[in-house]
Amino acid sequence: MLENDHSRIAEARLRRLGFTVSYGAHVDERDRYDSSSVDSRLADLHDAFADPRVDGVLTVIGGFNSNELLPEIDYDLIAANPKVLCGYSDITALQNAILAKAGMVTYSGPHWSSFGMRDLFDDTCRWFAAAVMDTSPIQPRASNWYTDDLWFLNQDERVQYPTDGWWQLQDGTAEGRIVGGNLCTLNLLQGTGYMPSLDGALLFVEDDEMTDPVTFRRDLFSLLQLPDATAITGVVIGRFQRVSKVERHHLAELVADVPALRGKPVLGNVDFGHTNPQITFPIGGRARLTVGPDATLTIQQH
Repeated sequence: MLENDHSRIAEARLRRLGFTVSYGAHVDERDRYDSSSVDSRLADLHDAFADPRVDGVLTVIGGFNSNELLPEIDYDLIAANPKVLCGYSDITALQNAILAKAGMVTYSGPHWSSFGMRDLFDDTCRWFAAAVMDTSPIQPRASNWYTDDLWFLNQDERVQYPTDGWWQLQDGTAEGRIVGGNLCTLNLLQGTGYMPSLDGALLFVEDDEMTDPVTFRRDLFSLLQLPDATAITGVVIGRFQRVSKVERHHLAELVADVPALRGKPVLGNVDFGHTNPQITFPIGGRARLTVGPDATLTIQQH
């Protein structure tokens, strides 16, 4: 792996957690799409799952094209060698396809590159360790601050923005299997065999700086018009990046307008997505959500 300050920080932090760090053979490849070839990515993914010395796989970063891999993934190999796979954003396509085709739980949480964040990473690291290194239920609490910055360009000037905590958008209690991640990426799976069932699902969704109130509304409506979406049990929405300008009143209006959400709990501004700190949660695991007068979220590992 190319040596730089971020990689050294990431390796040191992971080793302090007790991990031995190794890299795929093609990890340094980079093409004009800021990625590598489908064959290279498949080789690294399959090698990691076939290698008994590997207990977990961290994606280096997200991107735009992990859905290219889905038809050629050896889902039987993955099902026969279950292990931690953690990342977020574009990795949502891999995670939900693996749930649908292999029945394996994966984790939405920090990339390998995220561990190179020198400061303000303690909460994210703690939530990651709780999710992938312990079997106890996780009950995250709302942070009272967050960061939304290109920290990898400047580790010395970071801004902590205040937040008013989680947004109780619609009261109720629900539990179910977690499905979701990055909304616009999850929507790429609609109409394919890689989309997991929403029947009985507790939906977790977030989006990044490329969204806005209109785009997020359209994308969520699209997802919740799937035939089995009427059977979701509730929705947990991650924190939006500042540039998106998605605010609480936009989400409250959206929740009131979506037929599939009537009578179901909805919680917003939760600590996951493209801001920091970031909880780690199991896609395919189970969770229980209670909204109003207080909000609680209890995440089971399986």
